[in-house]
Amino acid sequence: MAELFQSIIAGLETGSLYALAALGLVLIYRTSDVINFAQGEMAMFSSFVAFTIFQNNMPYVAAFFGAIIFAIFLGFVVERIFIRPASKANIVSKMIITLGLIMIFNGLASAIFGTDSYPFRKAITAANLQVGEVIIQPNALFIITVTLLVMLILFYLIRNTMMGIAIRATAQNETTAKLMGIPVSRVYSLSWIIATVLGAIAGVLIAPTTNVSTSMMMEVHLKSFVAAVLGGMGSFIGPVIGGFIIGIFDNLVGFYISLQWRTVIVYGLLIIVLIVKPAGLFGKTHRKKV
Repeated sequence: MAELFQSIIAGLETGSLYALAALGLVLIYRTSDVINFAQGEMAMFSSFVAFTIFQNNMPYVAAFFGAIIFAIFLGFVVERIFIRPASKANIVSKMIITLGLIMIFNGLASAIFGTDSYPFRKAITAANLQVGEVIIQPNALFIITVTLLVMLILFYLIRNTMMGIAIRATAQNETTAKLMGIPVSRVYSLSWIIATVLGAIAGVLIAPTTNVSTSMMMEVHLKSFVAAVLGGMGSFIGPVIGGFIIGIFDNLVGFYISLQWRTVIVYGLLIIVLIVKPAGLFGKTHRKKV
């Protein structure tokens, strides 16, 4: 039983990071109609910025918020320079742009920071807590708390502010939103900024586990995409729940079956769910009236 709870806690830790990144993916998709395949590389670049701040003997808080400030700038620049000029292009063209961004950010990171893997200090380095036979790392509690707090703040803003109303209106129907006077172009920029910040937070939080490298976000990005599809790309809450499901399921499979099989079984779960519910667990299937 202790092993079960240990795996669940580890799953909540990684699942919260998948949920953050998945929420960013869905936010961009719902507002800009773009699947940002480069979100992992953008998060990786922000993590390198945090690592650089660390190298200058700055505290963790400075590195954390430095990465967030850089992510705000990065999300704004990417939307303005690469995505907005292609706003009239089809979905495939926009997807190709984000695939190109993967190469750009990966190449820039390699040229600026190198291809080595660098250790990243944990936010909390205190001794582990023990509850019965279950060992809990304080840094894991920190990660879960921060991610839940960020998501609660974001959901509050989406539900209860004018900014959130604009985002939801644009996500539901862009043309109607324009007719209602909503500055859709600003919503696009805001969505990219928020999504990039969410990815940066996930990157900085997972950096102590993966180390900082050009490939650090590869698995997180893939699993966050799975979480978004599993929960439903048409829902904001679905990808969050999908992230926690993937995180817990991934750790349980890795512990009770095999580490080599956990990714295979996770993708198998995704396929089964999509066969039963093509729109995802919380997505809605829109039927065209004729």
